[in-house]
Amino acid sequence: MSAHTFVAYVEDKPGVLNRVASLFRRRAFNIESLTVGHTDQAGVSRMTIVVDTDDLGARRVEANLYKLVNVLRVDNVTAQPTVERDLALIKVTARNGKRAEILQLVDVYRARVVDVTNESLVVEITGTEDKIESMVDILRPFGIIEMVRTGIVSMTRGAQAVSANPPLVAAMIPELN
Repeated sequence: MSAHTFVAYVEDKPGVLNRVASLFRRRAFNIESLTVGHTDQAGVSRMTIVVDTDDLGARRVEANLYKLVNVLRVDNVTAQPTVERDLALIKVTARNGKRAEILQLVDVYRARVVDVTNESLVVEITGTEDKIESMVDILRPFGIIEMVRTGIVSMTRGAQAVSANPPLVAAMIPELN
């Protein structure tokens, strides 16, 4: 089992996210990360879905996503060169003269402080999951008050863009259903 990353272009309509999530629930796949946002095309949203499964399971996921009416295109970008990013906001305690030490760590990680109070700092960090996990581990001894993460967004590298236009041949493999 390994992480497989899918990019799905879907119609920007109410209920689409619920249908996609329900598909994963019904098929007993665990979603590791799911992000959704608008694209440059009106009426089209882009989902980046990370699922921990084997190759056969990945093909099943792709085939089943194509069965959903509002899905325009699905690409398994796992084996392609991609740029992946995750964003986290971490609220950390900054008392007892620890603020300067935290600010130095923030600088080392190329993160930034986006909010300051007498008692805490909110740190914004963008990068790979490993980078964010490392920052969390470093900040944990100071006292993490709250944390939120966006999940992975992924884009293939190079000049070739993945468009929301449906493919000529959908990956509908009967034996995978």
